[in-house]
Amino acid sequence: MSRKLASALSPLSMDVIDDSAKHAGHLLHPGGVEPRGETHFTIKITAAAFSGQSRLQRHRMINHLLAEELRNGVHALAIEAKAPGE
Repeated sequence: MSRKLASALSPLSMDVIDDSAKHAGHLLHPGGVEPRGETHFTIKITAAAFSGQSRLQRHRMINHLLAEELRNGVHALAIEAKAPGE
């Protein structure tokens, strides 16, 4: 995720935090009881690409960039996306 976001947005700062342990047991393998692993993340990112964009547009941009991850196991993203100077 970090590489995709960095490549597409050239952020001034970025933290991708794995929050999965805080949600242990919330999302289970179909028919099983084992945790799925890395499923919940917080993304804190500041990039010029967000200038002039609404909060919704910023979130959509990130969700679009991470569509493959969201289809393949990432269950939740908490997003804090800012333009420089915000």
